[in-house]
Amino acid sequence: MGGGAGLLDVLNVKIMGSDKRILVLAHGFGADQSLWKYILPYLVANYTVIVFDMVFSGNVDPNNFNFDRYTSLSAYAADLISILDELQVENCLYVGHSVSGMVGCLASIKRPELFERLILLCASPRYLNDESYHGGFERGEIDRLYCAMKSDYAAWVSGFAPLAVGADDPSAVKEFSRAMMNMRPEIAFAVARTIFESDMRSILCDVKTPCSIIQTTKDIVVPMAVPQYMQANLCGKMNSLHIIDVEGHLPHLTSPGLLLQALKQVLES
Repeated sequence: MGGGAGLLDVLNVKIMGSDKRILVLAHGFGADQSLWKYILPYLVANYTVIVFDMVFSGNVDPNNFNFDRYTSLSAYAADLISILDELQVENCLYVGHSVSGMVGCLASIKRPELFERLILLCASPRYLNDESYHGGFERGEIDRLYCAMKSDYAAWVSGFAPLAVGADDPSAVKEFSRAMMNMRPEIAFAVARTIFESDMRSILCDVKTPCSIIQTTKDIVVPMAVPQYMQANLCGKMNSLHIIDVEGHLPHLTSPGLLLQALKQVLES
């Protein structure tokens, strides 16, 4: 792999390990690359691992967040492709948590040769319910979430973080809360709107890259109907669904050992 400037510096891209197989880790909303730390030692020992911060992360200079550009998940997919191109990555395994799952799907549609397999961790193509789809949230719930974020972001974080973590894990709540509080409230609000208003269901049939979905048994953000829907509608060969018996939306923080077991099953099959 070659080097690069610009976007690689802005998004704090780091490369660890030296194996021929390349594994990319992309975090979700409210997080940053540090949340992968509990599973990194094993992964770095067995793969060349690329981590970075999404442009909305609190680790990234907020002046780099273009409110006009990042109104679509396609902009984040373009960033991902640019990172891989600048690093001269020809093919990789990709782990996308939460919103970054759909970011990876979009990138794989545009540049399928870059991706050997997509691993979609607690991901969802659509968070809003409709008549024939259970995404987990009613419109009124999302509107109240927006109001709470705009009214008092810190108070919203203090309420949302324990719900997202799910498990009785004060250290994980503290860590996720820290990452969320590092975000500028206006950026967090804009990103939340983009995520919750997006509907990626129609693109699933265009994803030809093999996908492995990893989902926890109880996730306030992603109900079990969602990974089942994705498995039925993704069109790549050798898709799989792996359920890990833990609670919460952030198993890499709360149950890294069980998540690693699932990742090993996917990566080494």
